[in-house]
Formats: sequence, C-alpha cells, structure tokens
Amino acid sequence: MTYAAISPLAKTALFSEQWQPKVVAEMNDYQFKVARLEGDFVWHSHADTDETFIVLEGSLRIDFRDGSVELGAGEMFVVPKGKEHKPFAAKEVKVMLIEPRGVVNTGDEDQGERTAQNDVWI
Repeated sequence: MTYAAISPLAKTALFSEQWQPKVVAEMNDYQFKVARLEGDFVWHSHADTDETFIVLEGSLRIDFRDGSVELGAGEMFVVPKGKEHKPFAAKEVKVMLIEPRGVVNTGDEDQGERTAQNDVWI
C-alpha cells in the first residue's frame, strides 16, 4: 500500500479547463473535487444535498436570489440543499468542492455546456 498526501491546489495545475470539476479523493459516498472557475456560472440548486465550496486560491462570490457571500483563499461556505445559487469569479479562482458522489454541477436540470461530466478523477 502506498500512502501519499493529496495537495488539492497542486491538482489544479494538472488541467486548465474551467467549470469542469475533477475528483481528487472520496470519503464514504462523498467526493472531494477541485475546479478552476472564472466568470458567471448558471443559476441552479441541488434539491437533495448541501454543497461545500472551499477557496484554495483567488476569490469567489456565490450569489443567491436574496444576497451573496464573498469567499477568499482559505475560506469556505456550505450552500444549503435546495437553495438556488450562482457562483461568480471576476478572475480565475481555484476551489475544492465537497458533495455526494453523482451530484451534477448544474443541479437538477441540464444546463448545456456548463454541465460537466461526472466522476472524472485527476
């Protein structure tokens, strides 16, 4: 058995595409994913699960219909299940997401080119 630490930030250097989360680890039925984000995402929600955003580098704003939250490097926020939200990054931000295996990044409805393939490991 080989034991090795995982550096989520280092994993983001292995790809360049944005809004395409990559799995770096799994714990029980939860996946730890890293992603590069820039610009506006789409309004969406996850009816059956919370979603955790942890900023690794840069800054991220998560908009809600009734406000927003700003996150800097080292900060995290849990979006409650069913809460409609839209991430936004003025400049590229590197994030880690924690969510159950099988969660689609655009929520309950297909939203075209922003919908990422699920379960892609890096």
